[in-house]
This record gives sequence, C-alpha cells and structure tokens, in this order.
Amino acid sequence: MQKRFYLDTAIWRDYFEDRKDCIRPLGEFAFQFLRNCEKQGCMALYSSLVVQELKTDYSQERISEVFTAFNRILVEVQISGAQVSEARKISTNVKETHLKDALHAILARDNKAVMITRDRHFEVLSNIVEVAKPEDIYF
Repeated sequence: MQKRFYLDTAIWRDYFEDRKDCIRPLGEFAFQFLRNCEKQGCMALYSSLVVQELKTDYSQERISEVFTAFNRILVEVQISGAQVSEARKISTNVKETHLKDALHAILARDNKAVMITRDRHFEVLSNIVEVAKPEDIYF
C-alpha cells in the first residue's frame, strides 16, 4: 500500500512563503518532503478545509498553481457530516483542541495517513492519528 500523508495547512504555508524560523528552513523542509513523496510514489492528501484555510491569505489561482506542481501525488479527501460531528465532540472534550485541528486529524486517520504538521496542538491528538514533521519522515 502506498504511504499516505495528510498535510496540515501550516506545512503548505511553509512551502508557499518559503518560511524559516530562527534556524531551520521550514519552506525547504516542506518542498523536500513533497519531492520525496513524488520520488517514492506516496500520496499527499488534502481537503477542502485546507483550501479554505489557505484562501484567507492566497488567491485560488495561487493555490491551484502550487497544487498543480504536485498534481501526480495530490489527492483530495472528502469531509463527511459524521467526521464534522466527531471533530466537534473532540474539540469540546479535549483541552486545547480546535475544531479544525480535530477535523484534520480525523481526516488523516480515516484515510490511513500520517498527519504532517509542526503545530503542537496536534500532540494532544496523537491517540487519534500518527503525527510527524516533514523533516522527520524517512522514505
């Protein structure tokens, strides 16, 4: 079975903006991760929620342009009402968990994917889904 990865919106932002923190090249980590997915035939999953979050800072054209560069590995996953309901319950019951983060985690889990993120909020969701940073994945 192909390896599957669900990329959090922040990883896409790292790539779009070629972000860096004090020391690390986060944008380069995101780019290399996506290139390695291509080389290894892995799937990079996203949802309409990722696109919605990206649209707060980027045009649909820019999002499409970037996604097109990786269209061989990108797969859009659908969001069900049951997943939204479960995410609401989790965000209500798990301290420091936002609805959108819970939904991203559920989407990754339900699609048998590793959640790729650097957001610490996902640490409390590690009982739901495997969580990793792009630079921590070895192909």
